[in-house]
Amino acid sequence: MVLTAEGHVPVMLDRCIELLRPRAGGTYVDATLGLGGHAEAVLAASAPGGRVIGLDRDPDALAAAAARLAGEGDRLTAVAASFADLARVAADLGVGAVDGVLYDLGVSSLQLDQARRGFSYRAEAPLDMRMDPTQGPTAADVVNTYPRAELARVLREYGQERFAGRIARFVDDARRRAPVRTTSELVELVKAAVPAAARRTGPHPARRTFQALRIEVNGELAALAESLPQAIDLLAPGGRLVVLAYHSLEDRIVKRTLAGAAAGDYSPPELPEHVVHRTPSLRLLTRGPETPGAGEVAANPRAESAKLRAAEKLAPNSPSGVAGDPHAGTSRPDLPEGAA
Repeated sequence: MVLTAEGHVPVMLDRCIELLRPRAGGTYVDATLGLGGHAEAVLAASAPGGRVIGLDRDPDALAAAAARLAGEGDRLTAVAASFADLARVAADLGVGAVDGVLYDLGVSSLQLDQARRGFSYRAEAPLDMRMDPTQGPTAADVVNTYPRAELARVLREYGQERFAGRIARFVDDARRRAPVRTTSELVELVKAAVPAAARRTGPHPARRTFQALRIEVNGELAALAESLPQAIDLLAPGGRLVVLAYHSLEDRIVKRTLAGAAAGDYSPPELPEHVVHRTPSLRLLTRGPETPGAGEVAANPRAESAKLRAAEKLAPNSPSGVAGDPHAGTSRPDLPEGAA
């Protein structure tokens, strides 16, 4: 099936471009290319000579983005890779520094809308959930092979599911009879495990379970924690890092990494873990996470949980603090977790 970007609405597009601040002739990385909506805007803002290196693990996304941006020619370089391999990709392309890196994390519209991929709890499909469908274990592998306690941990930690233990027990009982193979089978098990009172309020009862399994299958949090320091290291002085997160655990990693780099508590990826830079390498551009306005959420419900953070790479020996962005406030990297 050939996919198109028709109807695709990039989240917080104007603000992302405002913070990324593309310039003519600049080089940018879209670490989560998806359907190419953000990359398209970056290419337009950096014309005529700007370049975007787009990474994605999903071959369908790469094909759709390439078709959407075919008119840009060699200004777009689309690479089949995880953003955890950002430094390697840049080195392979002979790129020593870039002017900006953009992340739009989580599951893409493309993946949710393709029922066969198994990301959605609303459509019958094999339990897959791999962003790269050619590699690694599937959600069915996790559901059917993880010990009950480990399955409960995944649901509790990555899905923040308060009924994780019950769901794991129901799954364990079911898989002893026959493997759980499809999304609908898992949805019915979750519904049976979640008390009726809890099913009547809030989001779909299987939402947290599917989210947790997707994060586990794709190693999303570990990849993010590995990738962000690479992005910081790759930025040229004055280059900008912009990150859209949709999950509190993602946003926590982003917050801590950016705050650590702004405070000087940061180790570049090529150095041993015990070697820490004490000189700030970033200046924060956002006061806590920015969120989409009510109008955008109404037009694009998938934007509802978005949290946007941004920072600017400092030149060596530059003073730390908050960059002079007209919409930025005074960030406090020393604030406790959970504070803005």
